[in-house]
Amino acid sequence: MTETQSSAAWLELACTPGIGAVLAHRLVAYFGSPAAALAASDDELARAGLPQRPREQLRANDRSASNAARAWLQAPDHHFLVHTEPRFPNAILELEGAPPWLYASGDLDLLNRPAIAIVGSRNPTAGGRELAHDFARTLANAGLVVVSGLARGIDAAAHEGALAAGGMTIAVCGTGLDQVYPAVNATLAERIVANGLLLSEFALGTKPARGNFPRRNRVIAGLTQATLVVEAARESGSLITARLAAEAGRDVFAVPGSIHNPLARGCHQLIRDGAELVESVDQIFTSLAPKLHAVGMAQPEAHGEPGESKTPQADADSASVLIQAMGHAPARIDELAARTDWNASDVASTLLILELEGRVVSLPGGAYAPM
Repeated sequence: MTETQSSAAWLELACTPGIGAVLAHRLVAYFGSPAAALAASDDELARAGLPQRPREQLRANDRSASNAARAWLQAPDHHFLVHTEPRFPNAILELEGAPPWLYASGDLDLLNRPAIAIVGSRNPTAGGRELAHDFARTLANAGLVVVSGLARGIDAAAHEGALAAGGMTIAVCGTGLDQVYPAVNATLAERIVANGLLLSEFALGTKPARGNFPRRNRVIAGLTQATLVVEAARESGSLITARLAAEAGRDVFAVPGSIHNPLARGCHQLIRDGAELVESVDQIFTSLAPKLHAVGMAQPEAHGEPGESKTPQADADSASVLIQAMGHAPARIDELAARTDWNASDVASTLLILELEGRVVSLPGGAYAPM
């Protein structure tokens, strides 16, 4: 069987409702090839462990889904990748239960470049969103591919930050690539296709469903050398990504926050479980230096805190400026940014350090006051 014929058989299997990564691997292991699985009788499929509904779908031999997929693949930037071909990302093959296929839209060259995932809350604070954007911008500017899940909040901010740097970003989707979820990110998805890559293991037409997103998260974790979590509640799906990354031997970084911020609790849990606490991009570069060197990427020069800070962070002068700007009344991050002419991420990171040092206290409503 030629590679083209094998890919066509994989596509037929991928377009069969009810057959995902686990069942596909089981069928091919049992029958020896996707073509043999497609040609098997109902009794043979049952003996292979295929449930009744997917067996009925295979017997129906309805080619409408695969025909639609082939039509979609006529576009020059649309791709269907099988795990046996060279273009398939090597890092994903290290995952347990790795998807045997991927649909892609955009630049395939990004798949085997050094990459970092940035994930977090769908409803972050303004400071958390800016931190994710600035971390992504700096990391992308240094040549890393920024990977996230196209969700609202931290995911979208990470993609936007990478694009703002003119860098590379991959969005791993929990739907078919002909469906954009959430719809509010449709324009962002178009920009990513033009300047990066959309990726999914789900067949065209697959709509968002709760079970899809943990599967998407394992692809995010597998594609990357490390995962950075910015603001996540204790039950956040971002913690699933971090756990999967750790299980796959990837580095996990977490940005700490106020003990009064429920969106910091997931990050604090990760740090207690062994994730590296990070306050600057340079800490990430230092930790990843051996891996970057191994793939032939030089460690970037020091960048300091995310964003274009006008003031050194966490030193005596910056602390004095911020506390003086705070005065004697509680003030929010946006107010302090306006008073100091700093960007919000610099204010937030300095306030975090001052809070850890016991020099300021966070109050309800996102305000801070001097101790």
